[in-house]
Amino acid sequence: MLTLQDIRDAAIRLQGQVLDTPCVESKTLSQIVGAQVFLKFENLQFTASFKERGACNRLTLLTDAERARGVVAMSAGNHAQGVAYHAQRLGLRAVIVMPRFTPGVKVERTRGFGAEVVLHGDTLEEARAHAYALADAQGLTFVHPYDDEGVAAGQGTLGLEMLQAVPDLDTLVIAVGGGGLISGVATAAKAIRPGIEIIGVQTSRFPAMVNAVKGTHHPQGTSTIAEGIAVGTPGKITQEIVKRLVDDLVLVDEGDVEQAVLMLLEIEKTLVEGAGAAGLAALLRYPERFAGKRVGLVLCGGNIDPLLLAAIIERGMVRSGRLARIKVSARDVPGVLARITATVADAGANIEEVHHQRAFTMLAAQNVEIELVLQTRGKAHVDEVLGQLRAAGMQADLI
Repeated sequence: MLTLQDIRDAAIRLQGQVLDTPCVESKTLSQIVGAQVFLKFENLQFTASFKERGACNRLTLLTDAERARGVVAMSAGNHAQGVAYHAQRLGLRAVIVMPRFTPGVKVERTRGFGAEVVLHGDTLEEARAHAYALADAQGLTFVHPYDDEGVAAGQGTLGLEMLQAVPDLDTLVIAVGGGGLISGVATAAKAIRPGIEIIGVQTSRFPAMVNAVKGTHHPQGTSTIAEGIAVGTPGKITQEIVKRLVDDLVLVDEGDVEQAVLMLLEIEKTLVEGAGAAGLAALLRYPERFAGKRVGLVLCGGNIDPLLLAAIIERGMVRSGRLARIKVSARDVPGVLARITATVADAGANIEEVHHQRAFTMLAAQNVEIELVLQTRGKAHVDEVLGQLRAAGMQADLI
């Protein structure tokens, strides 16, 4: 059984090998959600994820014989990089099995840490089965991403650091995939501060731990922007710890996670992946639950695909009204486009795109329909632009 002493021993092993990352208050986020919010910046680890802690601790627990043979792991992301990086540091052979769909940038980054990358299978389950087969065939030690007490003990060290930095936290809100992080953190936190509340967060598309612990039957999706916690089956060891020590598990939607990623980028100037924003997403979705409390959040990872980040930023600008698409109908005469753009400019908006439509419209043949994508200051500014266009004799509507 995982104990506080296991986690304290892990903390000693990890000294100088992983960062003791900052845990500081976000005054702006606190004002927005109505709770005192403290952020643990695990996205500042060398591989940009807390996964380093568990991987490094597990590797330091290997026997001499196991060290000589090496290790194997299955991961499409942060665990792969954590194992590869610390195996390289410790002079160990590391074989990482990744599904064939793994983005090339993650494959190359893992290889860059000296690991032997094997691409196998179209699903995580197929890749995991192959990793176990390699372990048996080559005498390698399998390093599980979450269902391992040595790994969970390493993850739990960040819980020690959070309570050392902010001893009177009321609540910890932790992203949950397979359960390694929340198991370690809950074990440490409940032993040190028995009255502390531990809340786990999963996305509504991957509610495996919620279903396992609560006996619910939420359907499972196929993808999520929080891919770091997109686990289909929770660990057996971690599931037992979650049932015993975690006070509640909540679900958040994709839009909640998107908003949280964008807020952390804009307000805290820090980049997190979807899983790293899950804790803040829970505070945004259930503000009444955390009102007035001192809440600790773990920004557990910062490895996000640039194209996904660009899409999140753009979608966030649309939701806030800072990016708007409008349709303007006017008589098709020379100079009408110049009048429209001049009116928009006078209203203080910037035109990003123009689509001048004549054929594909139900308007009369003498009329023209023009679609504009505008950069604005917000929803009130969009209304102001539409008002000025209408005052100039044109029909203007938000699309």
